[in-house]
Amino acid sequence: MPDWLTNMEPHWAWLSLGVLLAAAEIVAPGFFLIWLGAAAIATGAIAWVVPLTIPVQLGIFAILSFVALYGARRWLKANPITTTDPHLNLRGGRLVGEVLTITKAIEDGRGRAKVGDGEWPVRGPDAAEGTKVRVVSADGGVLVVEAA
Repeated sequence: MPDWLTNMEPHWAWLSLGVLLAAAEIVAPGFFLIWLGAAAIATGAIAWVVPLTIPVQLGIFAILSFVALYGARRWLKANPITTTDPHLNLRGGRLVGEVLTITKAIEDGRGRAKVGDGEWPVRGPDAAEGTKVRVVSADGGVLVVEAA
């Protein structure tokens, strides 16, 4: 083990761990690691001010982690994160209302339509190739259409 690591004060280890966990939240977002990072930073701050043994520091970290995670969960349940665009990550949902051109005739309720520079599968009433249709909803990766 490197000499600098064996001589490191425990509070620096806690502060470093806290910063690493906070940085890991950026790499793998899940709104979880940030709270463990906050608990580690708080533990490091306490260990810096008050000389504590390693087992006591581990206990403080465990308690602060539990409190931070429990508090964050309760707060998020009471204040859910909402968006002004409910179809933000639903490309099919964003196409509702758009008028498309059928590229493969809809027969027996199934066909294809031009969307941008590609084609999407569509479901709706039978329609010939070249017909204009309006998207009324999206069912997974299939657009539900009606005559425009």
